[in-house]
Amino acid sequence: MAVRDDTILRVKGLSVSLEHEKVLSNLDFHVKEGEVLMILGPNGAGKTVLLRTLLGFLPFSGKIHWKPGLKIGYVPQRLPLIKEIPLSIREFFYLKKTTGQEIIESLKLVGLDDSLLDKRIANISSGQFQRLLIAWALIGNPNVLLLDEPTSGIDIGGEETIYSLMARLKKEKNLTIFLVTHDLSIVFRQASNVLCLNRKMLCYGIPKKILNSSNLSQLFGKEASFYQHKHG
Repeated sequence: MAVRDDTILRVKGLSVSLEHEKVLSNLDFHVKEGEVLMILGPNGAGKTVLLRTLLGFLPFSGKIHWKPGLKIGYVPQRLPLIKEIPLSIREFFYLKKTTGQEIIESLKLVGLDDSLLDKRIANISSGQFQRLLIAWALIGNPNVLLLDEPTSGIDIGGEETIYSLMARLKKEKNLTIFLVTHDLSIVFRQASNVLCLNRKMLCYGIPKKILNSSNLSQLFGKEASFYQHKHG
């Protein structure tokens, strides 16, 4: 009897160079269906580059193999320019060629009311904006969600709300989630595996097994304790 392989992504020997500078070097990891992979690292470590490479946006060497047939949603890091474009939320979603009913259902999934549809994007709060981006990424019913620091620029209460939303969506929709974060507390609470990255892979595995003081010091240096937020 064949053993079911629930691996949806295999990465082998992944390296990325941009403008003749090596940004990522020889990464090896895999992700299984329904897992939450959290990617930790200091600023400039290549975390965003990794997500964009996995999405096929950047040239690379090595191998990236996604399970065929997957739909992937992406929430990029900070989109301040979108808030400057004179668009309503309804118009923003129509850029994705979706239907009114799908927009309403997607907004409900992230806890937003359809009464917001005719509001200008510039006039909603940062927390609502992050939820909006997640709702946008959920259009088309993806199997996989990639989030690049989705709590950036919002307060701790807003962070907790976004993380709670992420956990609920994973459970309700059986999503596989890739999350770039600086927050160790959420890593310990929600991650299946963590990838410690600083241009190369410093550690990879189950958080409680690999996030020891030695690895954290290697990853963040003297800043290690700064990232250990205690949100309860």
